[in-house]
Amino acid sequence: MNSRYQRRFEQLKSENRKAFIPFTVLGYPDRDRCRRTLAAMIASGVSALELGLAFSDPVADGPVIQKASFDVIESGFKVRDAFELVREARALDNEIPIGLLVYHNMVIARGGEEFFRQAADAGVDGILIADLPPESADELAAAAKRQGIDLIFIISPLTDAERIGQIAKLGGGFLYVVSRLGITGTEARYDDQLRALLERAHAATDLPLCVGFGISTPENAANMYELGADGAISGSRVVELVDRSGENFEVALQQFFEAMMQTTRE
Repeated sequence: MNSRYQRRFEQLKSENRKAFIPFTVLGYPDRDRCRRTLAAMIASGVSALELGLAFSDPVADGPVIQKASFDVIESGFKVRDAFELVREARALDNEIPIGLLVYHNMVIARGGEEFFRQAADAGVDGILIADLPPESADELAAAAKRQGIDLIFIISPLTDAERIGQIAKLGGGFLYVVSRLGITGTEARYDDQLRALLERAHAATDLPLCVGFGISTPENAANMYELGADGAISGSRVVELVDRSGENFEVALQQFFEAMMQTTRE
């Protein structure tokens, strides 16, 4: 399958560049400002989008994204509304890869086949189910493949080479590499095992390796690239900028995205 992820990472490789992938929670802080956030991401030329569906118990996320998810749920924003925002983002750029970060309950509530069908219809390219272990993923992986969706998996500093190989057989798009053990956030604290993990993963799979957790500055992203990452993912910082920048949040986002994109070229 010649997916948007495959085309984008091949393009980046040919240009000797890395990927920068911003994250936000769909519907945060409200539908209009989320729409403007997505437009700012695309206008800045970011490599791909990673978008979360608000969930009541996002165990992989730190306090910033947890609060954003809580606020979205409280507002009455639904999964169907999230898919509509994805559809609007897709209309702005037909080539940018769009990934969703979700939890298993959200998928099985609709049924895997139907969830992936709705996602594909909206323009989604990949889905990361944060609490789905690969040992339980065969059925959903097959359903995702039927709908042309890449199932994206997480690996951590504790993931050995054999398990990475097993995950890569099920997954597509890229591997989400956890930079450190713990939860998402802007704290830049990296485990010493990260370089070894990236080396282990590159030896086990050809999938691109994109690192997340604790990446909030260009320096953080550049460090990830130096360690061997193919891309960097930043989410909590995006949410914080929207929170703190008032009506000028789009300017703040644009400046941040441009600074992060600069590191991909160096």
